Amino acid sequence: MARAAERERWAPSTFNHSLTSLTDRLGILNRKVTTNPARSVTQRREGNNRVRFLTEDEENKLRKVIKSTWVSHLPELDLAINTGLRKGSQYGLTWDMIDWKSRMLNIPRTKNEEPIHVPLNDAAVAALSVVHDRGRGRGLVFQSAKTGEPLENGRHWFDEAVSKAGIKNFRWHYLRHTFASRLPMKGAMTRRYALRGPNKLHAVVSLLGATATTTATSESGTKASTSQVVVQ
Repeated sequence: MARAAERERWAPSTFNHSLTSLTDRLGILNRKVTTNPARSVTQRREGNNRVRFLTEDEENKLRKVIKSTWVSHLPELDLAINTGLRKGSQYGLTWDMIDWKSRMLNIPRTKNEEPIHVPLNDAAVAALSVVHDRGRGRGLVFQSAKTGEPLENGRHWFDEAVSKAGIKNFRWHYLRHTFASRLPMKGAMTRRYALRGPNKLHAVVSLLGATATTTATSESGTKASTSQVVVQ
């Protein structure tokens, strides 16, 4: 497992959770186990106090690099920044999870085995609209613009884009921090308004302190509409 962690560049928390899960499964599969087989494996320090997010300057640099080399992936960045979805949840999205009329993402099961309902602001809707034609509204939301194959993650372009933009010590997960950092009181209002219905949730995400612009070319060769959200 240690080799897999290094190869996939797992975060310390992912390594520790995987170790715990492995131990639990072994215990269930073999009731005769009297000692913990993972007991000698040292857990890794998680450093949960670290909070990293994109500054406005860093985001501008990152967008410039993506537009120049990986423009088809720009909607992936936009959706991450404007929804705070976990990477697994974002790349596991299917079109039937999107309620265009209510402007909501309805994900039946997340990493924590719980359903979540995510409001979509204008920038998020624009990002989803750009990629809609690639899969013709069927199957997974994010597919390769070239091959049509499902995308499992953004590692094949994101890490290199971050490096080319000169941004240090930044991983995909920190896009969630970026989303939270741009909400009033770092998301506290999101939890409070969640009890008051989807309209209030939409009001909160529309307050994101960033300008998100998504422009792409559809498969027919015409440019999709550009949506820009400027938050006071």
